[in-house]
Amino acid sequence: MASECEVTPDDQHEHLRPEGTEPLERIAVDYTPDACHHAPASGEIHVTYDHRGGARWRSRGRFLPGCAVAAAVRAPAGDTAGLNYNLYLSSLEGSSDMDEIDFEFLGNDKRAVQTNLFVAGGGGREMVHQLPFDSSDGFHHYAVAWSAEAVEWRIDGEVIRREERREGEPWPEKPMYLYASLWDASDVDEGRWTGTYHGRDAPYVCSYRDVRVPVVGEEEECQDDANAGDEAGAAGEEEVDAEAGKD
Repeated sequence: MASECEVTPDDQHEHLRPEGTEPLERIAVDYTPDACHHAPASGEIHVTYDHRGGARWRSRGRFLPGCAVAAAVRAPAGDTAGLNYNLYLSSLEGSSDMDEIDFEFLGNDKRAVQTNLFVAGGGGREMVHQLPFDSSDGFHHYAVAWSAEAVEWRIDGEVIRREERREGEPWPEKPMYLYASLWDASDVDEGRWTGTYHGRDAPYVCSYRDVRVPVVGEEEECQDDANAGDEAGAAGEEEVDAEAGKD
């Protein structure tokens, strides 16, 4: 397992930070909060998959088109077959009419990443992109820029995919949270998607740092926050803010 203590310069990806963004200081953990460690002082989030299962975190507020989100991500080390680890925008995870924009890492190939786009629950726009690196070897920068006209997926500053809106075409327009999770996807498509989980190298840790979200007014974010727990339907949800987890 890769050490959580590995350090890279704080400004390694500073030049890649999208304009109009700020650090994500508060998160909510939708399930298994003890498998998600947030250290606001360092700007790091570590999600663990082991005998407890994994965890999912998200921003406390939602964001509208015309924004960008980003994070430096280091995938878990070892044999990660069966696992899915990710960074994505979604209007509400699990909703039948969700809008969503994805980066998804498929555990059976750490030199690839899948992108996808959902509108009102309809997907089917998956694309798999080969990476010139092993995603577990270090932190790499992933960003999504989303507007009313186009969506761009960027890795280390390079646009790997761009989708432009066509006239009359459905488009993701709902306010969206920033999410990330680590979970066993072995049952999806009978293991053909991510492979079959073996757990030979558990525990697995997916690490996020320098998470960036759009600058929004405090009143707007808090107003969105008020119903977030009820909508998510997550009994185990736990809020983590900038005053917590400083260890």
